[in-house]
Amino acid sequence: MKIYISTDFEGVAGIADWDQILVGSHDYELGRRLLLGEVNAAIDGAKAAGATDFVVNDSHSAMRNLDPELLHGSASLLSGKHKPLYMMEGLDASFDAIFFIGYHGSIGAERAILSHSYNPRAIWEARVNGEVAGETALNALVAARFGVPIALVTGDQVTIEEAGKLSPAPHGAVVKRSVTRFSAESLHPAVARERIFAAARESLGAARPATAPLFPSPTTVELTFLTADMAEMSAWVQGVERVHGAPRTVRFSGSDFLALFQTFVTIVMLTRSLVE
Repeated sequence: MKIYISTDFEGVAGIADWDQILVGSHDYELGRRLLLGEVNAAIDGAKAAGATDFVVNDSHSAMRNLDPELLHGSASLLSGKHKPLYMMEGLDASFDAIFFIGYHGSIGAERAILSHSYNPRAIWEARVNGEVAGETALNALVAARFGVPIALVTGDQVTIEEAGKLSPAPHGAVVKRSVTRFSAESLHPAVARERIFAAARESLGAARPATAPLFPSPTTVELTFLTADMAEMSAWVQGVERVHGAPRTVRFSGSDFLALFQTFVTIVMLTRSLVE
């Protein structure tokens, strides 16, 4: 059994501040240890369920947060920039299941620790088929294209609630409770890892999702930006149109879910040029 693992950082137990998850910041080494512990717990749980092959895509920020020597399961590690499929780089139809580890809630959520949707300095809100969407739902488009089920999502309670809107819904492991965008009550790291281990093992058992995420055809993605010029720049991309009466919002639709995701990633990269 071959498992694809996409790792983020904000949803890890014990993480509550940007200073813990950005290279060079004061508490970054602490954050790295916490992240590695949860990734390894997921790998160990999957191994207990019979998984034998693992590819881990380090997907947060500079994408070099994990120590390859310390990964369990002799996992392969995808790290560094740039990646054409970003948080889903390396996924193809050869995988049996997907884990999203350390994920976080959408920028449109009422309260979710360190919430954003790819770029908090540009994207004010993302929607997929009218529903507020975070990185879980956006990345699920790639899973749908390759036909691979999302078996497990870990993070705060908001992340798991959002993941539950996918069809079929993946297993979820809640490792902390978001109080506001910058405070959370976390499980002790050892307890969080035990919970992830159990959820990973269970998610690959008899209750494993039978199909990849299901989306209607066509599917529509809407992005609302902080400023109108970001929307204008996004409309330079073929197939992207500005929404009448909503100067900061663009829309694009299609039945090729991978193409939709690639359009989204292109927009993310374009709008970064306005804020970096």
